[in-house]
Amino acid sequence: MKFLDRIPGILKNKYLLVIFGLGIWLLFFDRNDIFMQIKRRNEVKKLEDERDYYSNEIKINQQEIQELRSNPKELEKFAREHYLFKKDNEDIFIIVEDTASKK
Repeated sequence: MKFLDRIPGILKNKYLLVIFGLGIWLLFFDRNDIFMQIKRRNEVKKLEDERDYYSNEIKINQQEIQELRSNPKELEKFAREHYLFKKDNEDIFIIVEDTASKK
C-alpha cells in the first residue's frame, strides 16, 4: 500500500485517466488523427487553388470565344495559327526547332 500512497490523487482518478487515454488515442492512433487532418486541409487548399485557376481560365476562354464570334478577322487569325488554314494562293512554311541539338 505504500506504493499507492506515493501516487498523486489526480492520477488515481479513473475518469481523468480515461479522458487522457482517449485524447491520446484520438490525436495519434485514430484513422482521423491530427496528421491526417493536416494532410486533408492541405489537399483542400490545393484543390481550392486549382478551382480558382480553372475558373479564371474559363472566363478567359469565354472572352476569346465571344471575340471570335463577333470579329471575323480574329476568327481567321485563330484558324491560321491553330489549325494551319490558308488561302488558296498562299503557302505555309512550318519551322520546327531541333531540340536534340540543344542538349
